[in-house]
Amino acid sequence: MLIEFFLKLRQGGVPASIKEFLMLIEALEKQVAFGSVEDFYHLARTCLVKDEKFFDRYDLVFAAYFKGVVGIDAAAAVIPEDWLRKLVEKNLTEEEKKLIQSLGGWEKLMETLKKRLEEQKGRHQGGSKWIGTGGTSPFGAYGYNPEGIRIGQHESRNRRAVKVWDQREFRNLDDTVELGTRNIKVALRKLRKFARTGAPEELDMEDTIRSTAKNAGWLDLKMVPERHNAVKVLLFLDIGGSMDDHVRVCEQLFSATRSEFKHLEYFYFHNFLYERVWKDNRRRATERIATWDVLHTYPHDYKLIIVGDATMSPYEITYPGGSVEHSNEEAGAVWLQRALQVYSRAIWLNPQPEAVWNYHESISITRQLMGDRMFPLTIDGLDRGMRLLTRAQ
Repeated sequence: MLIEFFLKLRQGGVPASIKEFLMLIEALEKQVAFGSVEDFYHLARTCLVKDEKFFDRYDLVFAAYFKGVVGIDAAAAVIPEDWLRKLVEKNLTEEEKKLIQSLGGWEKLMETLKKRLEEQKGRHQGGSKWIGTGGTSPFGAYGYNPEGIRIGQHESRNRRAVKVWDQREFRNLDDTVELGTRNIKVALRKLRKFARTGAPEELDMEDTIRSTAKNAGWLDLKMVPERHNAVKVLLFLDIGGSMDDHVRVCEQLFSATRSEFKHLEYFYFHNFLYERVWKDNRRRATERIATWDVLHTYPHDYKLIIVGDATMSPYEITYPGGSVEHSNEEAGAVWLQRALQVYSRAIWLNPQPEAVWNYHESISITRQLMGDRMFPLTIDGLDRGMRLLTRAQ
């Protein structure tokens, strides 16, 4: 049974080794985990998965292989509290949603939240005013409001929150994804500027033949530095929230850029560019990098590529404090303009279909800030974007 599970993991892209599998067998023999599927899940993941970026693949294989297994002692099973909490989620029809009004803007929303925090004394459920769950109030979790602040909810549901009062975890994009097509790489290769720098390590066949002929047939080897793509790319990647819908295509793009550009620097952000970015989503709360430092570290000859769906509350772009996750002193638009002042050769790649762009106010604002240099994250969009950056060289 476990051998088949191990083989399924390998087929699913988890690079587990025989040594790690034997370690799991030894742990089971010593009853490190016994009688609990959850304990076995964590034990097997600890033994077989050595990199967090493979956790998703492990979860998919585990869920498919052990489907329906609840444990040895089912009578002792306890319904998780979060399952019970979700029973109170508010599910409204489209007609009911249209009857619910927003409070009327960013200032009114923040002012009302402050007032609720001062007045509220207990937990509320299903209402339309207080901070609670399963209602139509602008404040709380598992309810619905056209414009509100999400507090205490595990993940996005209606994508209407203008601020999230929780610490969220995002995972890094997998840079080992094998592309199903080479079209993305082909499109990226239009952005090339070859140069030879460094130590002479590559044989120059033509010069060797020419020099040998001039030397009366005595072999005269000529070496040159390796030829490589000298284009420098600065990549900003939107992660989490609505971008979860586009993880696959973003991982394909990330893999392609990592292999195509020798001079590549990448950073993550959420929704819009602010005063901080980060390199590792697992440590984004503790190891953030000042955007000013990025702009001052990488010179203006870098080409800037921003990847994001630009789908958010307009407040996140235009208002100080408008960020969905933190209180930013300056509006996101200010930081994007600063980046464009340093990197005049810049484009924005949007995974949202181009046909829906006009239905999102935030996309229209972003396109205007970018000087209409936004392209869909498709082969045609990549082709157009790379041609624009090439013309700007």
